[in-house]
Amino acid sequence: MSSCCLKGFKWVGVPQGGEAAINGQDCYVTGSNPNVAIIVIHDLYGWTFPNVRLLADHYATEVGATVYVPDFFDGVVLPPAIIDNPSEWDKLDLPNFMARNSKQARGPEMAALAKHLRTQHRRLGAIGFCYGGWAVFQLGSHVAEGVIPLVDCISTAHPTFLEKEEMLNVGVPVQILAPEKDPKFTEELKAFAVAEIPKLGLPFDYQYFPGLEHGFAVRGNRKDEAETRGLERAMRAAVGWFREWLVNV
Repeated sequence: MSSCCLKGFKWVGVPQGGEAAINGQDCYVTGSNPNVAIIVIHDLYGWTFPNVRLLADHYATEVGATVYVPDFFDGVVLPPAIIDNPSEWDKLDLPNFMARNSKQARGPEMAALAKHLRTQHRRLGAIGFCYGGWAVFQLGSHVAEGVIPLVDCISTAHPTFLEKEEMLNVGVPVQILAPEKDPKFTEELKAFAVAEIPKLGLPFDYQYFPGLEHGFAVRGNRKDEAETRGLERAMRAAVGWFREWLVNV
């Protein structure tokens, strides 16, 4: 991980949902549609970060879905205030933090929650920001669980740790929201996605955000016109994607 995974801005707003244990997993839950649900997989700031909860509220209202933001860091979260204190970032033991939250450690519990939600809702989507980007591809894989992916569609903004093989294994409609400046979702990975995912015969929506940086869709500066325009465009894109593949089917 690097500073791009920590930098950004905390948004103003009060999340409207509540917390509940779902299949033994702590979750922020908002919305109440029994048929349509979305899993939001958080970035490095974790499931309590206000921005990710405000996004979940937005999806719940605009898509008309029950939205879940699970805790995939085992109760450990970064304090939101640290986003305003870059001098404190070097004090974080990120290598140890990420070792505890590796794909091998967290992938099985992500899959278990998705399996459970599959039994509760007719249609299920997933969106992942930064750290959560690799995870949605695994949930949408037609390889990991055999024939049927665990979700019906996926979206990701500026994914971290995403590998080419995970892109090739996806088996559901894919949306990628890609900023111009991203040391994690590199130019090589962007080119690979654009070239190879369409060959899978899947619906694919790739949206490019010139001038914007890694983290913009979940930690963008609301006081900057360009970043606000970009993050709101990303919000509209995700809403449209989920409406198409979860609601209008």
